[in-house]
Formats: sequence, structure tokens, C-alpha cells
Amino acid sequence: MTPVLLSARAAAALLREWRAGSNAVAYEALADAVRMLVIDGRIPLGTRMPAERRLAEALGVSRTTVANAYARLRSSGYLVSLRGSGSVVRLPRDLVGRPDPERLGGVVSGDVLDLRKAALHAAPGIAEAVERAMRHVPAALAGIGYDTVGDPGLRAAIAARYTDRGLPTSSDQVIVTIGAQHAIALLARVLVRRGDAVLVESPTYPHAHEAFREAGGRLVGVPVDARTGWDVAVLEAALRRSTPAVAYVMPELHNPTGSTMSAEARALLVDVAERVGTTVIADETMGELRIDGPASVPLATRSSSVVMIGSADKVFWGGLRIGWIRAEPDLLQRLLLARPTGDLGTPVLDQLVARELVPLTETVLEARRASLREGRDEVVGALRTRLPEWDVPSPAGGLTTWVGLGRPVSSALVLAARTEGVVLASGGVFGPDGGFERFLRVPFTMAPAERVRLVDVLERSWARTGGSSVGTRGSLAAVV
Repeated sequence: MTPVLLSARAAAALLREWRAGSNAVAYEALADAVRMLVIDGRIPLGTRMPAERRLAEALGVSRTTVANAYARLRSSGYLVSLRGSGSVVRLPRDLVGRPDPERLGGVVSGDVLDLRKAALHAAPGIAEAVERAMRHVPAALAGIGYDTVGDPGLRAAIAARYTDRGLPTSSDQVIVTIGAQHAIALLARVLVRRGDAVLVESPTYPHAHEAFREAGGRLVGVPVDARTGWDVAVLEAALRRSTPAVAYVMPELHNPTGSTMSAEARALLVDVAERVGTTVIADETMGELRIDGPASVPLATRSSSVVMIGSADKVFWGGLRIGWIRAEPDLLQRLLLARPTGDLGTPVLDQLVARELVPLTETVLEARRASLREGRDEVVGALRTRLPEWDVPSPAGGLTTWVGLGRPVSSALVLAARTEGVVLASGGVFGPDGGFERFLRVPFTMAPAERVRLVDVLERSWARTGGSSVGTRGSLAAVV
């Protein structure tokens, strides 16, 4: 297969802040920046890098700088020279096939704290739910096991949960998917044609914008700020000017900023989307993990045409790969017709377990809120005290805080933290078109001892990348 070329212009956009926060010589800083993009997946494996001269022109540096950076990447195994294809992105040979990708980026053997996936450990009661689910296995075995629609009992439980939250729903408005990401990808395949505009938030959940790009969508970004949320004027202008086929939004506890969309923005989004013929997809994967204040009613209460995505993973356990789509039956029928080209159904045993758990959602959330509040308050308080130059919001819920670093050094900071075994995703991962080097998503879901370690490592890494923290040193517990 011919490698896909990364144009010099696209590479320069990804690398526009490659010198920030680095005291290394130019070619070493450039090599580290490219390596970070490979580690984060922003430059896919197998990509052909731009020719040295073209990248040098795009970055405004000498060709020698780029040539030396490429040579450094080849010697470390991140590039390989192929005849007729130039320099192609690869992984170092000793990393290929390893099941522990956290070792990327220079992390050596030892205790690794991987915080790229913001997630909670399994909720209490999962094992008991599995035992109860086993009672339904004999009945399930009477079928053939290929289920593209969803277990009737689970769909009824999901519909009842929406109804309890103020959105009357019946089972025929729900299909069950293999997690929320599967739901996003399936909707993208059905609703987006090549060249269609797709409105997404910026920053946003990275695998969502990847799915829409994979379907051929042309992304139109709308900014979301951790403090001020959505700019209503920009949102309206983007909808009217681009008339997108789809608008993908996270209106409740947006990932990664933690913002919740205002009533004004919700009303405008739904009204203008209906006028221009845009299908709104509201992803509530984080939506029920509220810590402070009441949750908003689902966006679909404003219009029956709004498509809702939900998931059991964040509330109960990431290993329970159960998501769902709530939409009108005619769209669900289109999704079911398209589904077999990607998968042949959601695992039945997982659905039986989820059927036992979904009715317990409110009880589980009550316990989760106490744990999340403790983690949020400790991490936010410690970062504010020990790194006072950072802007550290205290979100009303979710699993992370979207930290403003004040300088475009996110990738450099992440690389420094990796050397101490703490693995984070740099801010740029969450940008549909790169950027966000001034931000870092910091989870607060870990155990108390790991919170201490996280803040200690971030403080030391900040100092190594040119930070000037003068905050109080000491244990995280003492700060709280």
C-alpha cells in the first residue's frame, strides 16, 4: 500500500509551536515534536513525511535542521526510508507489537500511571450484576446470538432512564451499540457523505473527529471554553454559513473542558439546525457524571430530530462495552441496515449485565459523585497551590479539568512527565486541526496516592520545561 503523504502545510500546522518550552537545539526540538505527534496518534503510522526542503520552507528553518531531525527520528526508529516513498512514520522495532503502549516516549520499565484514558474503576456491584445476569443466559442461548438491535430488556431500561430524566422514550427509539465510539462511527457512516461539512466543537473528543473525517466529513470547528462555554454568535454563524450535515456536540460536561451548554446556546443550536437541515448528535457519554448542581434535561427534549448517544462505560466500567443511540425509528432503521458492514451485533452477555445495571444508575451515580468530588477538589486545589501560574478550572462534573498552561508547552510537558512514568495526552490531541498546546487535560479519577504522584510529577516536569512555579511544595494531602 502506498503511504499517505502528510503535506508540508499540514505538518507545519501540527508543528506550529514546536520550539515552545524546549531548550534543546533546533533539530532535537523538532524531532521531539514529531515523535510526540506520532505517540499521540496525530501523525498516523505509515504516513509519508514531507520532503526535507518543503518542510523547511513551511517551518521557516534551514533544510539542515529538518535533515538532522529526520536523521534523529530514523536512528530512534520513528522514521524509515523507503525507496520511492521517502521518510515513512514507523514505531521503533522494540516497541512493535508490545501490549504496553505507555512505554512509548522514553518511559522505561517501572510503575506507569497511564492517564490518557479518563475513566473510573469498576463500580461496586458489577460482580453481583454478572451473577444475576447469568439467570438469563439459558433464554439467551435459545437465540443465535447475533444482535444488531439490542436486548429488549436493556432497551426498555435505557428508555426508562431517559423518561425519568424528562425525555419520554420508548424501546423502539433505542438501539444498543458496542460502546459510544461505535455509535459515533456508525452515525458518521450513515449521515455523512464525502465532502459534507460536519460541525464539531474545538477542542473535542479526538476519536469523534477521527470518525467523521474517516467518513469523508469536512470539519467545521466551534470553540468551547472551560470558563465561558460556547460562543453563541460563532455557533450560529458556523451553522448558517457551512450548513453542516451533522453537528456533533457534547452539551453536558463537555470533554475535555467540562463545560455545560447554556439554555440560550441549546435553543439556538436546535432552532438553527432545523432551519438549515442539520442533524444534531448529542453525546452524553460524560453527561451524567455531574458533581455540583442539577443536570440539564437531554437536548432531545427540544426536538425529536436530535440524536442522543449514551454509554454504560463511564458510569459503571470501561470493560462493559455497551453504548446506545436514541433516535426516531426511521433513522434507526437506516443505521441497522448499514451496521452489518462494520459489525454483526453487540455481545449478548455484556447486554445481560448492563440490563441489570442500568436501572441502578442513580444509586451508582450518588456514590460516584462523592468520590469524584474528593478527587476533583484535591487535584484542583493542589495544582492551584503548587502551580499558581496555571489556570485550573473546577468543573461541575466529569472526570478531568482542562488546565490552561499560559504557554504553548503541552507536548513538552507531557514528554517530561513520561520520563517519570506518568502518561498524559497533550492538549493538541483534542484539537480537530491541532493547536491547544497551551492546554492539558488532567484527570482526577485516580486513587489518593496516585493524585500525589501526578501533582509531584507535573510540578517537576513544569520546572524542567521552563516553568517558574513558586507554589508550596509538599504532599497533596497536606494541600487539601
